[in-house]
Amino acid sequence: MEQQSIKQMDTINNHNNYSVDVIIPTYHSDEKLDNLLQMLYRQTKKPNRVILLHTEEFPGAEQKIPEIKESNILIIPVTKKDFDHGGTRKYGASLSSADILMFMTQDAVPADELLLEKLLEPYDDPWVAATYARQLPTEKDDVVERYTRHFNYPKTSRVKALEDIDELGIKTFFCSNVCATYRNSIYKKMGGFVNKTIFNEDMIMAASIIRADYRIAYVAEAKVVHSHQYSYFQQFTRNFDLGVSHNQYVEVFHGLKSESEGIKLVKNTLGYLIEKKKYYLIPELIINSGFKYLGYQLGVRYDILPKNFIVRCSMNKSYWK
Repeated sequence: MEQQSIKQMDTINNHNNYSVDVIIPTYHSDEKLDNLLQMLYRQTKKPNRVILLHTEEFPGAEQKIPEIKESNILIIPVTKKDFDHGGTRKYGASLSSADILMFMTQDAVPADELLLEKLLEPYDDPWVAATYARQLPTEKDDVVERYTRHFNYPKTSRVKALEDIDELGIKTFFCSNVCATYRNSIYKKMGGFVNKTIFNEDMIMAASIIRADYRIAYVAEAKVVHSHQYSYFQQFTRNFDLGVSHNQYVEVFHGLKSESEGIKLVKNTLGYLIEKKKYYLIPELIINSGFKYLGYQLGVRYDILPKNFIVRCSMNKSYWK
């Protein structure tokens, strides 16, 4: 009965009428945040409000923002010791009564003026509870990073549902808060993001959405420029934290091995490098993949490791304090 009433309501109120609040955690931001904010207010669909959750390096540290005409930007200070990937975003969401919650990271810059418009279109389907954008590499990214972006964020859009698990495995739950939106009513129904997690708050929420028989839309036409050039050790620490989250939320990821998806990426990237005759990049691919694999394998076994070793292996060291 509740789902039927949602369907009736959304038939009357199409996506063009939805209000959107954008929530962005910030810490040591640079010019990318300025570009992001400026592009948000150039959108064909304007945000109702932008909420910056500013993690302070020290009390009173200021978050500078550009002057943007007719903008509505709220800055909320967050102490460094209280920051959490899930809890901080959940707090930001609690400040919003908008129809749609949009989460971004401070280094994801909209590629054009259609980002919000395209992310809202799938909500004409009342069973769609979340959408996420395509991530494009920067001009400075190398061949491997460009291919990785193409592998994880292809040119074809797709709506994912519970019946896709057999085909997609863990990728059914893939939804990146680098740039993602959530229908606020269903977000609240799912209980919001987890209060404490080292990583993966977006996939944990996505799993709840899918298992509740709602859908998640990947929108290839909604694009942000976002990528990272991680060192070997940074790849290790990032994948260590990924493994930790999979251990801590085993009930979410049970039976869905992420290693198989990682192996598929390595094989496809290797084939691409051979096809393009970029043989000189193959050793780096192998080494980089080895650091990722080792980090993940240690992360899923973190609970049998010494505490000081765990902290050294983790990218998010403050999580362990």
